[in-house]
Amino acid sequence: MWAEDIDDITVEYEEGGVQVIRQEAKEIIARGTWPVLVFRYREWDPASESYGPAKFTLRKFRKQHGSYRMESKFNIGSPAQALSIAGVLQRWASEAGAAEDPGDSQGSRAREKKV
Repeated sequence: MWAEDIDDITVEYEEGGVQVIRQEAKEIIARGTWPVLVFRYREWDPASESYGPAKFTLRKFRKQHGSYRMESKFNIGSPAQALSIAGVLQRWASEAGAAEDPGDSQGSRAREKKV
C-alpha cells in the first residue's frame, strides 16, 4: 500500500485478523522526494501469544506520482544492536566535526578513502 501523505506511512501489518507488526513509534528523519523514517515496532509471537522485544527499522521512501513507495529498508533486531549502531554514528559524527558543511561531499569522500 502506498501512502499519499508522509504522516500516513506505517509499518503496522495485520494478517488473518491478528496484528502481526505493532508500531510503537515513528520519527521522520528527512522529508522531501526521498524521505527517511525510523520505526520502533514489535512482532507478534504466536507461540507465546504475545509481542516480542522491540525492534527497529529505517526505511527510505520515494515520492513518485503523488505517492510514497518504499525503496529500501534496514532492520535492527534488538535494542542492544540499535545502541551499538547509534554509538558508532555518534562517534563518527563527532570525529567529522559538528561545524562541517553538510554539503561538502568531496570532503566526506576524501575521508572515506583514507580508511
